[in-house]
Amino acid sequence: MDAISVIRTKRDRGELSPEQIDWVIDAYTRGEVADEQMSALAMAILLNGMNRTEIARWTAAMIASGERMDFGALSRPTTDKHSTGGVGDKITLPLAPLVAACGAAVPQLSGRGLGHTGGTLDKLESIPGWRAHLSNAEMLDVLDTTGAVICAAGDGLAPADKKLYALRDVTGTVEAIPLIASSIMSKKIAEGTGALVLDVKVGSGAFMKTIEDARELASTMVALGTDSGVRTVALLTDMATPLGLTAGNALEVRESVEVLAGGGPQDVIDLTLALAREMLDAAGLKDADPEKALADGSAMDVWRRMISAQGGDPDAELPVAREQHVITAPSSGVLTRLDAYDVGVAAWRLGAGRARKEDPVQAGAGVELHAKPGDTVTEGQPLLTLHTDTSEKFEYALKALPGSYDIAPAGTPFTATPVVRERIA
Repeated sequence: MDAISVIRTKRDRGELSPEQIDWVIDAYTRGEVADEQMSALAMAILLNGMNRTEIARWTAAMIASGERMDFGALSRPTTDKHSTGGVGDKITLPLAPLVAACGAAVPQLSGRGLGHTGGTLDKLESIPGWRAHLSNAEMLDVLDTTGAVICAAGDGLAPADKKLYALRDVTGTVEAIPLIASSIMSKKIAEGTGALVLDVKVGSGAFMKTIEDARELASTMVALGTDSGVRTVALLTDMATPLGLTAGNALEVRESVEVLAGGGPQDVIDLTLALAREMLDAAGLKDADPEKALADGSAMDVWRRMISAQGGDPDAELPVAREQHVITAPSSGVLTRLDAYDVGVAAWRLGAGRARKEDPVQAGAGVELHAKPGDTVTEGQPLLTLHTDTSEKFEYALKALPGSYDIAPAGTPFTATPVVRERIA
């Protein structure tokens, strides 16, 4: 086989054969298929889609490109969560230690930022000393001693996905539903978790802009997981507005610690608890009370142990950007819209994300929100604060924000969209 014939098949809206899929994934992993060729194929998949048979085979080929983990020796049931990516989505940070505090083991393999969405590993790396890359033995040790681990997938786990994940980020193919589904589920199935809860974002700041696309993605992933013997459920959650009051790396870590300390924004708390209940239920721990574990400090205790076990200092000062720029409300009234995508693009342009897969990120860069939809604002009060180490980035970031919010006259009725919109099992 050759890459060009595979690309042409999908370019011409044909169905890739099992042999073509197996070959192209294996050849790309070995370096026989070049990045530009896989980029062309990814774009053809984005434009022309894949059927369920193709997606299942693509996922199986991704899994077969590497090893599979086994947590059978653990004394706790394993349960994991994956988000499809959003703006201000720091939920993994308080969620993993919270679920661990309730008796489950949480092997959380996370990724880096994709496009305008943040990456969990980028966020945690703003903590001095924290290590994302652990050997399998180190991962199991942290999991066994603390109950939770958040780390990068090892080089041996679905290596085809690791290459393709970074490529999609810089070639405009992140939004392809088949590639999202296979990327997520190949890692999660190979990871060996017993149960999985999917947080499928929907709205302007998500890769799935419509509820119909979100349902399609969620249903595809639930089927892939269930067929592989992993108890899988999905929540469709709102991403029209950024989650919480921050979008950026150190900014989101700081807000996550506030949640673990008993404070923080209500939408972050609500979604953290909703996902925790689903994870615990899937793990067979129906009687566990995550709200109590959040309130009594036991989740914070797990957080501190988990960060320390991966070389981080939970008491260290987090990085702060050198430069700030404040955007104020142009009029008084009710804030009725704050677009998550625009805020995410601004944070990315400030240095919180990357334009090329090898680019570094700024730990302190991002956007701080001073009001959320439904809040009353007065003319001249701060709406957003932009953070960066590089002042020349302000001009480019500001170009993403005109038209990103609406302020209606005082007294205008406002109904908030619930953070959890649907459940798919």
